[in-house]
Amino acid sequence: MSYFGNVNPIKFEGRQSTNPLAFKFYNPDEVIMGRTMREHLRFSVAYWHSFTANGSDPFGGGTAIRGWDRFSGMDLAKARVEACFELLNILGVDYYCFHDRDIVPEGDTLQETNKNLDEIVALLKDNMKAHGKKLLWNTANMFSNARFVHGAATTSNADVYAYAAAQVKKALEHGKELGAENYVFWGGREGYETLLNTDLGLELDNLARFLHMAVDYAKEIGFDGQFLIEPKPKEPTKHQYDFDAATSLSFLQKYDLMKDFKLNLEANHATLAGHTFEHELRVARINGALGSIDANQGDMLLGWDTDEFPTDLYGTTLAMYEILNNEGGIGRGGVNFDAKVRRGSFEAIDVVYAHIAGIDAFARGLQVAAKLIEDRVLDKVVEDRYASFKTGIGADIVSGKADFKSLETYALQNNPIENASGRLELIKSVVNQYILNV
Repeated sequence: MSYFGNVNPIKFEGRQSTNPLAFKFYNPDEVIMGRTMREHLRFSVAYWHSFTANGSDPFGGGTAIRGWDRFSGMDLAKARVEACFELLNILGVDYYCFHDRDIVPEGDTLQETNKNLDEIVALLKDNMKAHGKKLLWNTANMFSNARFVHGAATTSNADVYAYAAAQVKKALEHGKELGAENYVFWGGREGYETLLNTDLGLELDNLARFLHMAVDYAKEIGFDGQFLIEPKPKEPTKHQYDFDAATSLSFLQKYDLMKDFKLNLEANHATLAGHTFEHELRVARINGALGSIDANQGDMLLGWDTDEFPTDLYGTTLAMYEILNNEGGIGRGGVNFDAKVRRGSFEAIDVVYAHIAGIDAFARGLQVAAKLIEDRVLDKVVEDRYASFKTGIGADIVSGKADFKSLETYALQNNPIENASGRLELIKSVVNQYILNV
């Protein structure tokens, strides 16, 4: 049966098309900077938002109308698998992502839950082979169940810590079985509400121990997926340990984990941290840690994680600018739509429309970013701005020849200091021209 109204596979029709079920910018076979759009973008559908979310919020129950919701238990889990691969085929998307508890209901015991997981993972594996789809990444949900009220790898309860380890062990085994290209750690409740009852040092040390054990077990079973940490500053805890890219990198460096981890960065999480998405991507990129992205956007008028589908072309352009400048591009990562339709967009077809909008927004961002790089628009701006460090005293500073004595001697010459305008408004105007005209 069809869960999305027998929609035909979405095709590229170009920017003049008025067909809501067509791509206007995403042509998967278009070659840009030596790669096709499909290869650059590696789009992925998020299982949790597209197949388990029901549109509920703190003020009201679910509104989503989904054909699979007439089932329950394991029958519901199996129907969601069918819906997942139907949507992937409609969109022509190669990848999907999931949390372990997205794909099955929890049993009364860990053994029962694992049995449920084994059954659905086998079904996913069969469908992946039949439809030619891949798993971008999987992860363990260690935040929804009440057992994780005080955290998982940073919990105050050793029994919970052991349970979390067992859950990740199973998830890594399933990641290997499904050929996952990455494995994500999102510390949903790895943080604290108050320092009054928190041993901060112990919690961070325990988190590092947990991640080292995960690395060791992955090597033991031959799972070669890239490990990713996903920063988020708050929600559901008041302060999460993976606050932003810089904080996460500092943690990885302190605990000798940089060689094993990169970052999975989300646009809306950057907003919550008080950053732009391109800032987070740049911080990861210059540290060789840009692994993958969760593609969405937040509402600037709201102070929480709204997970809207990305439609801001300025944002997608600057994101793709960072990705294209990253060595190897997105690498083993991808552009995962960690995004949900609005509560009022409750029909199943709205999920298709939303993905089309997001896919086209990133395709357009890719086109514009590539042209900016090809024309060296921003490179020229930066080179001109920092030209004083190419010659004379600036070159001495960069090469390491200068010290405080030589710099004082230079300053005491009292040469006039002449700063140049940053011309930010002009630069933004040029970027706008590229977005509109490429």
